[in-house]
Amino acid sequence: MVLKYLHPVSDEEFQGACWELKLTQSVWTIDLAYLMCQLRVRHRFCTQTLGVDKGFRNQSFYKKHFDTEEDRVNELFLKAESKGVVVNKCSVTIQEIQEHIDQGHVAIVLVNAVVLVCELCSSPVKYCCFLPVGQKCFCRKPEYQGHFVVVCGFNRSTGCIFYNNPAYSDRVCCTSISNFEEARMSYGTDEDILFIFKES
Repeated sequence: MVLKYLHPVSDEEFQGACWELKLTQSVWTIDLAYLMCQLRVRHRFCTQTLGVDKGFRNQSFYKKHFDTEEDRVNELFLKAESKGVVVNKCSVTIQEIQEHIDQGHVAIVLVNAVVLVCELCSSPVKYCCFLPVGQKCFCRKPEYQGHFVVVCGFNRSTGCIFYNNPAYSDRVCCTSISNFEEARMSYGTDEDILFIFKES
């Protein structure tokens, strides 16, 4: 979604980059930062945790892949600087996000999909909409469901944030700043945000 807007690449180039980076079904924000670097897209990844938070081991969202992913993800963080992947350990304010968007850029934000509510969608999106294809939904509400959204706009006077939800590519969603902040700062997100710059 981001690449179509900023830096069009062919399907072959995109698939080749994913294959070279060994991206699997379990995609972490650091993986997306490496992908942007691989495709020569200027970026800056901000996070509260440089590596894997061991506290996630017992969260149902992370539990299935935690043991196999922990070493791989920690290794990516260790090698990031030498590979040209820009990673900063910091917290980002809503004003910094708005300034970035105001300049025509976008940001990929890790949110808790259980918390994020679109004010424009006619019915609330159930968290199970984000389950991988083939996984059964038992419609129980988890505490955390990690999901990436692309922040693409805001309205200061109404206090709204506009974002694209890759699960619904046919629309732009909108939420209040307070709901967005709660969703992006939920435990499990590490406040991960990948700033993507239009000029690459």
